[in-house]
Amino acid sequence: MAFKKEVMEIIAPKDIFVGNKDAAITLMEFGEYESEACEKANEVVKQLLEEYEGKIKFNFRHFPLTKVHQRSLKAAEAAVAAAQEGKFWEMHNILLSNRRSLGTISLKLHSKDAGIKNKQFLDNLVNGIFGWQVQDDLKEGIKRGITDVPVFFINGERFKGTPTFANLSKEIDQALKKTTKKKAA
Repeated sequence: MAFKKEVMEIIAPKDIFVGNKDAAITLMEFGEYESEACEKANEVVKQLLEEYEGKIKFNFRHFPLTKVHQRSLKAAEAAVAAAQEGKFWEMHNILLSNRRSLGTISLKLHSKDAGIKNKQFLDNLVNGIFGWQVQDDLKEGIKRGITDVPVFFINGERFKGTPTFANLSKEIDQALKKTTKKKAA
């Protein structure tokens, strides 16, 4: 008698969005959870999602700088695990606001705070179940020339300035003008 192996469908980070899924503007960030700059950028992203509600969607891609931040990889895996239960944004925010406390046991506690119900969360984390998804993001980031975080893209175009609210807003406004011109044409 053969046993059938259960196949787990995993939602990849490239398919996880916050905001209006039909929005004309996609704001994508490559970042990680131990970086102070990414924590600051997250506050800007929250403001942008509020300011441009309905007009933008946000996609976070993992680019753990493991040579500098050893815990960033497991934290990224924890965020992917949370996304499987529809709790990505909750976990994302918790991880960034607790960036100095990202050990495995802390990640388990953070998962409870995010509302994760999966009893296998810690086992999945220890066994690297979501490691491939993080590696896929890392490979894509390397292909795009990323060496440090955070890095933003607006509708696929790399944002070159400092990721402040004012600078990103200006670029989003320009991207919105382009999309309305295309619709009018």
